[in-house]
Amino acid sequence: MGYVLDNLNLLSDIAQCIAMQFGENCEVVLHDLTLPYNQTIVAIWNGHVTGRKVGDGGTNAGLEILKGSVSPDDQYSYINTLPNGRILRSSSKYFRDEYGKVNGSLCINLDITDLVRCENALHVLTSPTDYEPPKTPELFIGNIDSLLEQMMVEAVAGIGKPISELTKDEKVHIVHSLDKKGFFLIKKAAEKLADFLGLSRYSIYNYLNEK
Repeated sequence: MGYVLDNLNLLSDIAQCIAMQFGENCEVVLHDLTLPYNQTIVAIWNGHVTGRKVGDGGTNAGLEILKGSVSPDDQYSYINTLPNGRILRSSSKYFRDEYGKVNGSLCINLDITDLVRCENALHVLTSPTDYEPPKTPELFIGNIDSLLEQMMVEAVAGIGKPISELTKDEKVHIVHSLDKKGFFLIKKAAEKLADFLGLSRYSIYNYLNEK
C-alpha cells in the first residue's frame, strides 16, 4: 500500500480540518498515486468546486510528475482556471516513498472567483483616474473654530518658518492665501488670525488691502 492509504485516517482528518476552516469553496483532495491514474482520488471534500468525486483521476500536473518531466516539489498558492472560467488558488503537498518517489498528494483548491470580482470592483473605485484632484485637500473638521485653526496652521506651515520669524511680506502672503480659501467668510476670522499671528485686527485688514 502507498503512503496515503497507510495514513488515510490521519490525512483525512487534516484534509477535513482544512476544508472546514475555509468553507464550501475550498476543495481538499487526497490522491493515491500508486493506483491507476484514472482513479487516484481516495478522499475529497467539497468536490463540487471542480466537479470531482472519489474514484476520479488526477490532473495533468500529476501525470508530469509521475513521468518525471517536472520536479515533484511541493507547490503553494498558484493560480488555476477551470474550463468554466472559475479561478482557483491551489496548493499541492506531495508524499514520497522511502526511495523518494512520489506516491501520493494532498491538494487544496480554493475557489477565489468571487473574491477576484470583488477585488476588481474595489479597484475601479480606488484606482487613480485622469481627474485632477483639488490642490487644497479637504479638512473634515466638525467644529468651525477648529477648522479655522487648522487652516491657519497649514498656512504658516506653507511658509516653513515659526510665526516669530515671519516677515511682514510673509504675513501678508498668509493673509491673502487664507482670503483665497474663504477664511474671512467666517465671522470673527480676522480677529482669530490677528491673535494667531500676533497682529492687530486692523493690521489684518490693511494686509488684505495690499496687493
